[in-house]
Amino acid sequence: MRSYAIMHLDRRVATIRGDGSCTVYFPRFMPYNLYLERAEAGDLDARMNNLGNFYGWCASRVLTLDRKYAKEILNSLGMKQAVTDRERAEISIAYHALCLTDVYWVRELRENVTYGEINLYDHSLSDAFVDVSLRGRQLTAQNAALLGRYDPAGDLATAGVAPKAWIRRNGAFWLLKDGDPREVEAELLASKIARCFDVAQVLYEPEIYDGQRVSASRLITSKAKGIVPMEFVDVYAANTDRTARDIVNSHDRRGYYMMNIVDYLVGNTDRHWGNWGFEVDNRTNRLEKLHPLMDFNRAFNAYDTVEGARCLTAWENMSQKDAAIRAVKAVGFNPVKPLPDDLPALFDRANATFGARLDAMFRQRLDLLRQVAPTKSPG
Repeated sequence: MRSYAIMHLDRRVATIRGDGSCTVYFPRFMPYNLYLERAEAGDLDARMNNLGNFYGWCASRVLTLDRKYAKEILNSLGMKQAVTDRERAEISIAYHALCLTDVYWVRELRENVTYGEINLYDHSLSDAFVDVSLRGRQLTAQNAALLGRYDPAGDLATAGVAPKAWIRRNGAFWLLKDGDPREVEAELLASKIARCFDVAQVLYEPEIYDGQRVSASRLITSKAKGIVPMEFVDVYAANTDRTARDIVNSHDRRGYYMMNIVDYLVGNTDRHWGNWGFEVDNRTNRLEKLHPLMDFNRAFNAYDTVEGARCLTAWENMSQKDAAIRAVKAVGFNPVKPLPDDLPALFDRANATFGARLDAMFRQRLDLLRQVAPTKSPG
C-alpha cells in the first residue's frame, strides 16, 4: 500500500501511510476539510478513519458523475467512471490532487517533484480539452497530441453539474460555462443586477463558443489566494469546537448579509454550501473574508411569489424574503449605481415567455427591500 505526503505549496504538512498511521507536521496548514489523528499501532479504527478521511478529501477534488459530460471527460482520459470515494480519489491522486481552488496537492513519499514543476497556475490549459468539457466531444487525434499531462486537471477538479471548461488567455484563466440557454442568460442577467450593489462578486460576461452563447468569468484564485467552500469550513468548525455561524460573523458579517440580499433579488435557488465560502491567504492558510459571489445560472427560478425559496444560507429556517429583510436592517441596502435601463429587454432575453412577469417580480422585491432599508445605512 502506498504512502503519501499532503502538500501545501512546497511544505509537507502531513504524511499518511498505507496502514492509516499519520504524522501531522503543520496543523495550521492542513486542508480545512481533512481531519487526521495520531493513531497507535493497535488502534485500527483510528487508522481506518484516517484512510477514509484522506480518500474522501482526495475524492472531493474530482468532479462527480452528475456533472454534464463527466463520462465523456473520464473516457477521454482513459479513467474509470468513478462512483465511490476510493475510485474518485484514485483519479485525483493520478493528477497529484491538483486543482484551481487552492495550493494543496499530494505526492508519494519518495517522489521527487515540486509544486513549481506541476502546479496548474503555471503548467496547464492548452485549450485542447475544451471541446470535451464544454461539448462532450471526444478528443481528436490532433488535440490528443497537444494535450499536456496536467491540462485536463483543472476541468477534472471543477465542481458543479453544468458543462464548463477552463481556458487561458494572455496569461489569465477564464471559465466558460454552458448549459441550458436560459441558464446562461440567467447568469448573465443576475451578474448585471448584482453589479449595481456593493458586494464582491465574480463578473460574468457573454461569450460565443462554437456558435453558442456561454458565460465567461475570470479565475478568482491564484498561488497567493485560495477559496474554501462553506461545507469545508463547517467540517473545520466541527473539529475545532466552533460553529460555521461564529466563523462567518467574526470574519465577514456584512458580506454574508449582502449575499442574502442579492440572492433574494435575483431569485437564486442554488446557494448551497459549496457555492459560497471564504478567501484564504495561502501564505498563512488563514480565512479572510467571504469570496466573491459566484454561480448564478439558477437565478430567477423561485420567482412565482414574493417570498422566494427557502434561504439555504440562513442559520434558521426562513424564506429568502425574510433573510433579505433581516440583512437590509442589519447592513443597509447599499446600491452603488442605477439598474440598467434595458432591464425589461434583458429579462425578455433570459426568458422569452415570462419576461414581463420576471421584471414585475424583480421590481416588487426591489421596492420591498427599499421600504425596509434604514434611512442611514448601518456602519
